[in-house]
Amino acid sequence: MLYIVPTPIGNLEDFTFRSLRILKEVDLILVENYKVSKKLLDFYHIKNNVNKYNIYNEHKIVPSLIKKIKKGKKLALISNAGTPSISDPGFLLIRSCIKDSISIECLPGPTAFIPALVCSGISTNEFTFIGFLPKKKKKIKLENLSKENRTVVLYESPHRLLQTLNDIKYFFGSKRNIAICKEISKYFQNISRGNIEKMILYYKSIKKILGEYTIIIEKFLNKKN
Repeated sequence: MLYIVPTPIGNLEDFTFRSLRILKEVDLILVENYKVSKKLLDFYHIKNNVNKYNIYNEHKIVPSLIKKIKKGKKLALISNAGTPSISDPGFLLIRSCIKDSISIECLPGPTAFIPALVCSGISTNEFTFIGFLPKKKKKIKLENLSKENRTVVLYESPHRLLQTLNDIKYFFGSKRNIAICKEISKYFQNISRGNIEKMILYYKSIKKILGEYTIIIEKFLNKKN
């Protein structure tokens, strides 16, 4: 059995009783980063076997993990924050388990884009989640998204935020409404709302942009229809 266990994206209290029980009961916890996960494990007094699983070693260790599970071991996969496989490692292991008819259970839990979307004030009826924009062909991706008739949700890092906002302005126009959610569930959580031009001016006024961001962009409105 492989358990996919979401972990808090900020406040360590955003953790379920079931997640806590499973991390204590499994034979091995797979973590993205020892130092980051140690804070959570120590906070909840979880003492268990831990192995590193991330984008740098997953191709190498997946076969051995599959062997462990086939021998009857129960494994739990966690990422640094949020739900594994959502803009985090996990897909390769999950796909391999499915291929080998291994049972997988994904627990419900924290992910940044859902609370950001709900708090944005932008339509939640239909949306498309992009995750982080690709470094290559980023502008082609944005051009295609600019005519999307659903709300667009994407992640961005602090050092790329302003450039991405300017790219969004170029393809989406300066008047499109957006919401920018910083550090969901953390101490410095903040949500800014307005049109793209307003958001660019706001973040230009900040001396040093820090934190992780979720950007919510309203859908394309064809005024001719």
